[in-house]
Amino acid sequence: MPEALAEARTAAARGEVPVGAVIAYQGNIVASAGNRTLELSDPTAHAEMLVIRAASTRLGSERLTGCDLYVTLEPCAMCAGAIANARLRRLYYGADDVKSGGVAHGARVFAHSTCHHKPDILAGLGAEASAGLLHDFFSQRR
Repeated sequence: MPEALAEARTAAARGEVPVGAVIAYQGNIVASAGNRTLELSDPTAHAEMLVIRAASTRLGSERLTGCDLYVTLEPCAMCAGAIANARLRRLYYGADDVKSGGVAHGARVFAHSTCHHKPDILAGLGAEASAGLLHDFFSQRR
């Protein structure tokens, strides 16, 4: 999670919402990313989407079955869908997102019978630091 938090800080420095993500395979980081929606003018350029794309390219497969995703904020429904489609083994996330989350809140993508894959989920890892980054970011913009 420290690497995901570093990606979130870098995203904030670019003016992006501070969310960072890392994918690990066999204990080694294979990809990392932070939000880039503004920079790329792409509403799908969430940290999770970017890191899944990078890990898939690096590992040469659209299936990331042995991989673990660490992300600083609860994934939205779009990202949760991508996590299921990528067949990620585990999802670790920091802060809950009661407004836009798609895992424990909102759409609860993995709870649907139509979801073909559900990763093991551990919520709250680095939650205080993740929530602090988001709070500081948005308080500066209000």
